[in-house]
Amino acid sequence: MLRTSPHTAPHGHRRGHGRASGPALLGAAALVLAAGTACAAAQEHGDARPPPAESPGWTATVYYTAVESFHHGPRRAVRGCPRLECHRGRDALGAYPADFVQAVHDEGTGRITSGPHRGRYLNWSYDVGYWLDTAPRDTAGRPLRPWRSAAADRSVLPPGHHFTITRCGHDDDGAAIDDAVCARFRTTRWTIVDEFTPGLGGTRHIDLYIGEETGPGFTDTPLYTTLRDASLRPAPT
Repeated sequence: MLRTSPHTAPHGHRRGHGRASGPALLGAAALVLAAGTACAAAQEHGDARPPPAESPGWTATVYYTAVESFHHGPRRAVRGCPRLECHRGRDALGAYPADFVQAVHDEGTGRITSGPHRGRYLNWSYDVGYWLDTAPRDTAGRPLRPWRSAAADRSVLPPGHHFTITRCGHDDDGAAIDDAVCARFRTTRWTIVDEFTPGLGGTRHIDLYIGEETGPGFTDTPLYTTLRDASLRPAPT
């Protein structure tokens, strides 16, 4: 998904449904302060109040971290920011398989496995462009947590909202979600820490971060799915 930088507003989010968070300019103290004033910020930005009980009719999409070694083909040169505190940079960041670069653009992040930047991450946001980083990031600049981090529009669910999925619903074709996959989604306590790119989220739409892709053709595996008509329940803080 696509992302906006944490130091700009409004924020957004990725993958065709796009995410929005770019390089964080927030230090540790600022993050603590931001967490401590979350309620005031929610009121200021008009964040939605979370539903008080189990709520049906949600669409849950997923986003992931691309891995360069699972992508091949012609290489594409990328320009952007070589460091975190940067905006719309034009430095050479290396050349990577074109489908990897596209996946980074769509999902917001990818792990580099070759060349001088091996082990680092190529990240992307709609308001910052590409940049090199040491981790995938949420909209506040914190590392994304696989099977924990989630995204939503502020008008739908507020930052910091914890929830579980109680019903997986069905996929885009109307078929039931695989039992093992559904169990994985249902046994997780998710937290809203990310936001959609403006215009790509919407009512009752959440995005779930499931970590790194696990091999070639990852988007054809059962984990890369959409839960239609899913149900959510608030989880204790």
